[in-house]
Amino acid sequence: MVTLEAEDVHSDDHRWAQKAKHSIPEEIIEEILSILPVKSILRFKSVCKPWLSLISNSSFTKLYSAAGHRTTALFFSAFDASTNTRYFFSGARDGGSVVNLIKLTTPHLVSLSEHLNGLVCFTTRYIAFSEIYAYVFNPSTHKFFKLPHRVSFRNYGYEKNDMFYLFGFDESSNDHKVLFIDFGLTKIKPTTIEVMIFSMATYSWRKINVDLPPGMSDIRWCSATGASVCVNSTIHMMLQCPLQILAFDLRKEEFSIVNVPHDAMVQTMYVMIPHARFIKINGLLGVASIDFMEGLYEVDIWMLQAYENQVWVRETITVPLCKSHGHYPCDSINMDEIIFTPKLLYENLMNVTIYNMKTKCFNSVQLTLGHRFLCPNSLTVERINCYVESLIPLQN
Repeated sequence: MVTLEAEDVHSDDHRWAQKAKHSIPEEIIEEILSILPVKSILRFKSVCKPWLSLISNSSFTKLYSAAGHRTTALFFSAFDASTNTRYFFSGARDGGSVVNLIKLTTPHLVSLSEHLNGLVCFTTRYIAFSEIYAYVFNPSTHKFFKLPHRVSFRNYGYEKNDMFYLFGFDESSNDHKVLFIDFGLTKIKPTTIEVMIFSMATYSWRKINVDLPPGMSDIRWCSATGASVCVNSTIHMMLQCPLQILAFDLRKEEFSIVNVPHDAMVQTMYVMIPHARFIKINGLLGVASIDFMEGLYEVDIWMLQAYENQVWVRETITVPLCKSHGHYPCDSINMDEIIFTPKLLYENLMNVTIYNMKTKCFNSVQLTLGHRFLCPNSLTVERINCYVESLIPLQN
């Protein structure tokens, strides 16, 4: 005689057997998941243990990173001076309400460095103690990692020192790396340098011994900007007086100099110093120089097309002076579009100007910041970047 309990067990086994017959192959599930937005994928982690295991696997992260259809979004920060609070936001490429990612209650200066493969590097600088802290942030997963304090191998008896954290990706080892450079000045030896590399693969610092390129022993070389661009596993930073590019190859771990086109060194009655900034376009290293004129201004985009021979090509953009337009190019989207600095229009509305290099046309994207910014008198919107969605994990 078969009991009722036994019948129930048999019925359950039958249902699971039928389900197994009609189950979707894991490769198909993996392919479907890989084309979804990160927000949806993270929700699907809770569907079942097999899906959690699949999505958490490093092979799926690589598959998602290799997909060519990933969503591109905007990333920017805003500082509220009345509360000493800095907000980090993401916004859709076509505008709308922004998403508040994280906030830092700090009077520190914050600068965005490079963004690579969906990760963003930024630093906070505490002026009173001349200390800088670096963070790597994934806007898609809302996770961020504060780099551990590095151990210095030298005595800081310097009259002045400039410190920079620069973000890069080493294609030869498939490793995101943070380059730390400390320029120190003394009366005896004009310029000394300490260089360390933080590997996101091992989560550890490593000091390297490297020489500066010839001609960099003068004090004037130590006036540099923290912004950087990584192209072909090489991190580039802008040097001033004279205007040149200091390049660090993450594969060879050596410095070199890249010369900036002479015409990029714009000096007008409005701009008394060389006014140029980095931008990466179509995977190429670019330098944007701005020349203000009456009623409008011109932006020359110089792109380094032949890296070894240092061959630059130029494209000129004429921009009308407008209160709703930002003046400076910040980043590029989808290969052919250039983002200009954002403008806070009124209340909680921000305007972002985008230039299409193919159509030669401008269009504006408007982002709504939210109710907490209805009085923007104390709010400063800073540099804007774009990023592609990524599942790259970060340590807690």
